[in-house]
Amino acid sequence: MNWSVIFPLLLFLVLIFFIGFWANRHVKSADSFLQEYFLGGRQLGGFVLAMTMIATYGSASSFIGGPGVAYTKGLGWVLLSMAQLATGYFVLMVLGKKFAIMARKYKAITLIDFLKERYKSHAVVILSAVSIIVFLFSAMAAQWVGGARLIESLTGLSYTSALFIFAVAVLVYVIIGGFRAVALTDAVQGVIMFIGTLVLLIAVIIAGGGIPAIMADLVAENPDFVSPFGAERDLTPQYVSSFWILVGVGVVGLPQITVRAMSYRDSKSMHKAIIIGTGVIGFIMLGMHLIGVFARSVLPGIEVGDQVMPMLTLEVLPPLLAGLVLAAPMAAIMSTVDSLLILVSSAVVKDIYLNYIKPDASEKQVKTASFWVTTIIGVSVVLFALSPPDLLIWLNLFSFGGLQSVFIWPVIFGLYWTLGNKYGALASMIFGMGSYILFDRLYPNALGMHTVVLPILISLCAYVLASLFTQRASEN
Repeated sequence: MNWSVIFPLLLFLVLIFFIGFWANRHVKSADSFLQEYFLGGRQLGGFVLAMTMIATYGSASSFIGGPGVAYTKGLGWVLLSMAQLATGYFVLMVLGKKFAIMARKYKAITLIDFLKERYKSHAVVILSAVSIIVFLFSAMAAQWVGGARLIESLTGLSYTSALFIFAVAVLVYVIIGGFRAVALTDAVQGVIMFIGTLVLLIAVIIAGGGIPAIMADLVAENPDFVSPFGAERDLTPQYVSSFWILVGVGVVGLPQITVRAMSYRDSKSMHKAIIIGTGVIGFIMLGMHLIGVFARSVLPGIEVGDQVMPMLTLEVLPPLLAGLVLAAPMAAIMSTVDSLLILVSSAVVKDIYLNYIKPDASEKQVKTASFWVTTIIGVSVVLFALSPPDLLIWLNLFSFGGLQSVFIWPVIFGLYWTLGNKYGALASMIFGMGSYILFDRLYPNALGMHTVVLPILISLCAYVLASLFTQRASEN
């Protein structure tokens, strides 16, 4: 083992554990366990809000999978990835104040709480909870795989041993600290992600002899590496533009992101988060995907895309600095998986257990259920991750598309269209989820667009038509 590389990572884990144990004091002393454990008491400031959104969104696919794909496709994938620049802006501007006001009015702790109060439908609640559990389970699996592969490449341990170490590291601070631990560790991890991206980008450019020399190497290998259409010319304009829906506008429909829009302290915090979040996410996404492309000049011949980032870091940086930089993808992975874990746990405890199984549960019973559910879900995902896919970015993007096709219109129309009703929400969810799975299995990238586009349009039509039709039927 290269202890010069591993030592900074161990320091990073110690810091994360410390934050988790500190946050546990708030969980123990909170007036409302549910408000504190699943929302951090709605006390996020602007900087923490921006960083927790960035860290939750910037995941294993951003720091490991994304650069791996950029390595194989070239600058066209960098162009495509920049659709993510507007992520934080869209979420906080579309949801923003209205969502936070409505969430406080309904005393909503989860996204499903909001949907329950808005639509007054048990079917909407159950379908929403099932969607979150199913799709976020696969998203979490992608993060466990990413963390395990990173530790595996650094230490030489087996994949299974690396997976166990990563799982224990995440589960401990999430289980004891709840949402506040997640948000505060996200803030630390977001800063590490930014610094790590900057350092590695500079190091790769220097190692490649400067940007002109790197570009010359890419053109010499394949001129299409520097074209907007990708090395295999498969990044068509309609695919690239439609990808903007998946990783740009459609992020409004991701429960793990929308819950952030109900957890901030005040409107000043929200405005500050928009500015910080847009700038930082733009730099990280541009930097990491450029690193993936430039790596082709520095380290040609890497066959497994997910190995590009760790192998490149160890190649171009001295060991101690490499350890600090590799804390960035570790931070990205941990910050995403902790948010998904707390979200799935809240769906089970708050939206199913308290609504339908034991509505009169005591505070002690809720605490016990929350800790055990979080643990069981985490362990289950670890078992699922024992047989990983080749490129984890596709597993992550599959879950993204599924959640967006289910939630985007019930959330947006639930806020802004008074005629929207439970029938529209149910139709949108059912047709959105069903069409997404069918298109993904039978006809991916239909009409040259990303798979998520048509299901989102179908779910839009389903929401509007079902709401209008049932509205007229009730009037008659």
